[in-house]
Amino acid sequence: MTLQLVKEANDYAAAFRVLAEKLERHEPSWLRRVREEAFTCFERVGFPTVHDEDWKYTNVAPIGKSQFTPAVVASSPAIEMNALESLAQEEGRSGRLVFVNGIFQRRVSSIEGLPSGIEVVDFSEAVNLGQSETRVREHFERYGVNTENGFLALNTALFSGGVLLAIAKGVTVSTPIDLQFVSASNNGDAPASFPRVLIVAEANSAVTIIESYRSPRGGNYFTDTVIDLALDTGARLEHIKVQRESNRAFHIAATNVELGPGSRYDSTTINLGAALSRHDIDVKMDHEGAECLVDGLYMVDGNQHTDTHSRIDHRQPHCSSQQLYKGILDGKSRAVFNGKVFVRHGAQQTVAQQTNKNLLLSNEARVDTKPQLEIFADDVKCAHGAAVGQLEPDEIFYLESRGIRPELARNLLTYGFAEEVIDKIKIDSIRRELDATVLNRLHTTF
Repeated sequence: MTLQLVKEANDYAAAFRVLAEKLERHEPSWLRRVREEAFTCFERVGFPTVHDEDWKYTNVAPIGKSQFTPAVVASSPAIEMNALESLAQEEGRSGRLVFVNGIFQRRVSSIEGLPSGIEVVDFSEAVNLGQSETRVREHFERYGVNTENGFLALNTALFSGGVLLAIAKGVTVSTPIDLQFVSASNNGDAPASFPRVLIVAEANSAVTIIESYRSPRGGNYFTDTVIDLALDTGARLEHIKVQRESNRAFHIAATNVELGPGSRYDSTTINLGAALSRHDIDVKMDHEGAECLVDGLYMVDGNQHTDTHSRIDHRQPHCSSQQLYKGILDGKSRAVFNGKVFVRHGAQQTVAQQTNKNLLLSNEARVDTKPQLEIFADDVKCAHGAAVGQLEPDEIFYLESRGIRPELARNLLTYGFAEEVIDKIKIDSIRRELDATVLNRLHTTF
């Protein structure tokens, strides 16, 4: 164990020193301190192991053993514009933020079409700009250190080219803002990228955020991403994440959300790619009247492994949360779902519903599901449930009796299982793409 920690630290220590030297003249002392504390934390805890309760069913040892080149020390790969255009969502072309190996690329982004009241600032600029610096500093000093999560600590230490995205008070953005994260190797290396985005939705604003991960060239790489969202009073934010990494990639993600009074956060996460993926979702409801919907779909096959851990923290009265996660597993794939709803003392009139449903298409597929409720208030409406099963023979027989061949009957039922989550997405281009992806995975067309 000690040897592994030393190896992991040594692999990234050189990158940390290079980044520190590069940013020494451009970053304020408080941010350098945050980075140093975060890397010290990473050196102490390393990557999690299966001996950690929250990582009991997900072995990330292959990440620690792989030789990845952090993007901060690698030369920037050339990405053709037509490749970027092919990855863009139609509805988000007027407000597209492109990140290559975690680093914001203003030159190939499209932010001119965004309405007034939208602020897009690279962290390197934000930390020297009055109110922007205050926002970034308060956030990092509160959440950037003192973590036992090695991935979060490593991201805080090594992020480069992160972005502050702020929506001003009362602004409604009619078209989605597309955060496009692209991974690409240069000269055959295996890059490690550390995307970091802070999204601030001020009072009574409304916006839709698309967060997508892809690689036009495929290959072996590692993405360690952190997306932080802060919603002020009455803000409305719809968040759609689509993870379609290379089937040889590793994807570790954290989404941290703070909800203000009467705000609403509506999230849909689609996990399709990566050899191994993990998504930690942490929603803090620290003000009355906040509402969140945290839904998702994971669809894996072969030897893929996907893990979702969510924590919905009800800290104040009169808040509500709903969570529906569905999984479709084939081949020898494995999925993990651990969802915790925490209702603190005094958080009366809480309404919370959590459901996880899984469909196994293979006898060798496996899922470990653990929905949890921890309730310390006595006037609440909370429920949770989980189900794991296969297609019902009676349903297949019913479709066969209507002249539908058995294979197509199975695919129709599987498609319908997934569509409950996909249909929630109101962006047509994403929904069409996901429909096509599901059908392709099922090897059928209608």
